[in-house]
Amino acid sequence: MITTARVPADKPVRIAFSLSDSPDDASSENFPLAFPELDQQLQPLPPCHDSKESMQVYKQHCKIAEEYHEVKKEIALLEERKKELIARLEQVEKESMDAAQLAKEYAELTEENRTLKLAQTQCVEQLEKLRIQYQKRQGSS
Repeated sequence: MITTARVPADKPVRIAFSLSDSPDDASSENFPLAFPELDQQLQPLPPCHDSKESMQVYKQHCKIAEEYHEVKKEIALLEERKKELIARLEQVEKESMDAAQLAKEYAELTEENRTLKLAQTQCVEQLEKLRIQYQKRQGSS
């Protein structure tokens, strides 16, 4: 059975141990591990130093906590990248819509220009006919 000492939740705990399998107590203080970003209920509990099994469980829990922290960091980075990509996609879609709107407007203006040129040609022809008629009247008078 594994026994652990409980520490009040409001007190921060710093724990030192070695991730190596050697039982060298001097090197165990070289690796102080604390997981302040980890929820209190997920914090590794201090091991019973007299129990090899307790130390192993504690080391395993610390490794899992480190992996958990790395995964959370990666998730945060991926979420940030997702936001950037969504913003970029929205910008491209806006530019695409702007380009489509400009193409539509260009087509409409081109059609209007064609219609106006046709109307101008008809007006010039009508004016020429009216001049000819006027000249005929002037010549017959």
